[in-house]
Amino acid sequence: MGSMIERASTFAADIDSVIMLIAVLGGFWFLVAQGILFYFMIRYRRSKNPTAGYIAGEKHEETKWVHWPHYAVIVCDIIIIGFAVKVWYDVKQTLPPPDSTIRVVGQQWAWKFHHPGPDNQLGTEDDIVTVDELHVAVNKTYHFKLESDDVLHSFSVPVFRLKQDAVPGRVITGWFKPTKTGEFDVQCAEMCGIAHGAMAARIFIQSEEDHHAWIQGQRPHHVQSQINDNDKSEQNSKEGAEAI
Repeated sequence: MGSMIERASTFAADIDSVIMLIAVLGGFWFLVAQGILFYFMIRYRRSKNPTAGYIAGEKHEETKWVHWPHYAVIVCDIIIIGFAVKVWYDVKQTLPPPDSTIRVVGQQWAWKFHHPGPDNQLGTEDDIVTVDELHVAVNKTYHFKLESDDVLHSFSVPVFRLKQDAVPGRVITGWFKPTKTGEFDVQCAEMCGIAHGAMAARIFIQSEEDHHAWIQGQRPHHVQSQINDNDKSEQNSKEGAEAI
């Protein structure tokens, strides 16, 4: 059975498999329980059994109806936990060597992304800063440094099956590796205020060549800031001259 949301990361299929396992096991036992319920409703309906019998529930033949389902649920839980622990270790506990590192900052109500510039080093003068736009290359492993400027947020990329809380005062590291090109949703999955529903962004997954061209076409953050400051100074000077 295919997923309703397309997959675009290396670990998306593993997470889907755990969700499907839970759905299948839970769905099976739900149908069994409903089947038994309706059987008893019909088999022991009032017209056939006007007087209820007194059952203490202490005999083995009676208590087994409690213990056997209990044991079955425990077995199912062990199976689910076994699969989930492996996926959790691969996604959350293992950090493969990165091809690049980005910084993700959540704030009310926008996402700010710090991309490394042409030197591919985060935290240098050629960093590229965007708001509500994340640009990455396909088939490259990315580490992200997740932060929050104000309240709790949650960095969520549905096609990656990625969701990580952003906690004020902490830097949380995670990773992903895109597997297909395209433009996809990024959202905040933690209630963060009145405009929480509008805190959306887009991730652009490009070929390596297109991503390199995008990087080369961007102004570094410090250069753009200087240009903005110069423009503001010129505007203030012009307004001052007109006032005089």
